[in-house]
Amino acid sequence: MLQVSSKVLAVDLDGTLLRSDMLFETFWNACARDWRTPFKAIAALFKGKANVKNVLANSCEFDASILPYNDEVVTYVKSWRARGGRTALVTATSQHVAEQIAEHLGIFDEVHGSTESLNLKGSNKSAFLESHYGEGMYAYVGDSPADMHVWAKASHIVAVSPSSRLETRIERLGRSHEMIAARGSDWKVYIKQLRPHQWSKNLLIFVPMLATHSGDLATIIRTILAFFSFSLVASSVYVLNDLLDLAADRAHARKKRRPLASGDLPIAHGTALFPLLLGTGVGLGVLAGAHFLAALALYYTVTLAYSFYLKRKILIDICALAGLYTLRIIAGSAVTGIHLSVWLLAFSTFLFFSLAAVKRQSELNHHALSGHNALVGRGYRVQDLPIISQMGIASGYIAVMVLALYIDAPTTAQLYSFPEALWGICLVLLFWISRMVFITNRGRMHDDPVFFALKDRVSRYCGIIISLFALASVSL
Repeated sequence: MLQVSSKVLAVDLDGTLLRSDMLFETFWNACARDWRTPFKAIAALFKGKANVKNVLANSCEFDASILPYNDEVVTYVKSWRARGGRTALVTATSQHVAEQIAEHLGIFDEVHGSTESLNLKGSNKSAFLESHYGEGMYAYVGDSPADMHVWAKASHIVAVSPSSRLETRIERLGRSHEMIAARGSDWKVYIKQLRPHQWSKNLLIFVPMLATHSGDLATIIRTILAFFSFSLVASSVYVLNDLLDLAADRAHARKKRRPLASGDLPIAHGTALFPLLLGTGVGLGVLAGAHFLAALALYYTVTLAYSFYLKRKILIDICALAGLYTLRIIAGSAVTGIHLSVWLLAFSTFLFFSLAAVKRQSELNHHALSGHNALVGRGYRVQDLPIISQMGIASGYIAVMVLALYIDAPTTAQLYSFPEALWGICLVLLFWISRMVFITNRGRMHDDPVFFALKDRVSRYCGIIISLFALASVSL
C-alpha cells in the first residue's frame, strides 16, 4: 500500500473532483443573473484568462452542496486523509470558488486556486506545487492531458477515467500510478439532452396543411424539412435553458437527473451543442423558405425572451407559452403558403393557453404538496392555485366553443362531406380538458401536459377517437 503520511495529495477540481467545469458553471450561472455576462467576459479576456475566472466568480452565486461531484474521487481523498496524509485542492478555478467547494466537502487541509494574475493550470500548477511542497513530495489526482506537466514531477499519479492515449502517456513517465474509473458519458446522454420526445409539439407545423386538406409533394417535403428545422432549433433552446437553469434543476427532485444538471453530459459539451443545433436547424430552415425562416427567427426570439425574462413574470409567462405553441402553426402556414383562418388561430390560442396554465398549475401544486409557498423563479404563490386552475378550465372550454362555432359556419360544409361528425371532437375535448385539470389538481401531472398526454393511455384513446371523428367528417 502506498505510504501517504509524509506526502500531500493534490487534487484537481474540474473533471476530477467535480463532474463539471467551474469556468462554464460560473459563466452560465452569471448569465442567468445578467444577460450582459458574455460581453463582460469578453472584455475581461483582454487581461487574461485568470481575470475572466475572477470576474465570473464575482458575478455568480452558486450552491456548492448541489454540484455534481465524482463520488469515487471524494472517497479516495477521504481514504488518503484517514491514513494520515494531508490533502490539498489545487485548481485553476478561482480561489474564491475553490474555497466554497472545499468548505462544503470538508476533506481538504489546504485550498489553492487561481488569482487575478495567475491561472493555476498546466505548467503554472506544476511550478506552484514544486515550489510549495518540493519535487516528489506530493501525489496528484487529475484527468486531462493538461495535467501531464504536474504528473511529470509528482511522486504518485492518480488519473481519473483517462483515455487510452492519455493512459499510455502516463505509463511512459515511469512513475507510480493508478487509475480511478469514474462514471462517464455515452451517446444516449446526448440524445436525451435533445429531448426528442418534445419534438411531438412541432407536429403542429403540419396543421395548416391537414386543416385545409391540401398539399402537393413539394409542399409536403418542405413541411418535413421545416419540422426537423424547428425541432433542432427547439432542442438548442432546451440545451440553453438547461445551462441557464443548472442551479434550479439540481435543487429539483426530478430535474436534477437531467444530463447537464447531473454531470452526465459535460457542461463544456452542452455549451458547444446549443449553437451547433441552432446552426443546423437554421440551415434546414433556409431550405424550407424565407417566410418559414422569418417565423423560425420570431420563435427563437420569443423563446430567448422567455428564458431570460418572461418566464419570471406572472401571466405573461403563460401567454408566452401559448404564443410559442401557436407560432408552430404559423410556421406551418409560412412554409406551405396556406392562409390561416381566424377559426384555427382562435381555437389554437385558447387551447394552448389552457395547456400552459395547466403546466403552471402542475408546478405550483407540486410545490404546495412539498410545503413551499412560492414557485421559485416564476412569481406564483400557492394562493394562486385556484385562479390558475380556473384559467386553464375556462380557456379550454372557450377553445371547444370556438370549434363548435366553426362547425356551424357555412364555409365548413365546403371542406367536409359530413361536418356533423366534428361535434364528436367537441365532446372528447371537453372530457379530455376536464380530466387533465383533475389530474393536475390531484398532483399526478409530473410532466409538460403535451408530453403527459403522449404517455397517458386515456389521452391516447382520446386522440384515436378524435382522429376517427375527423376521418368520418371527410369520408362519409
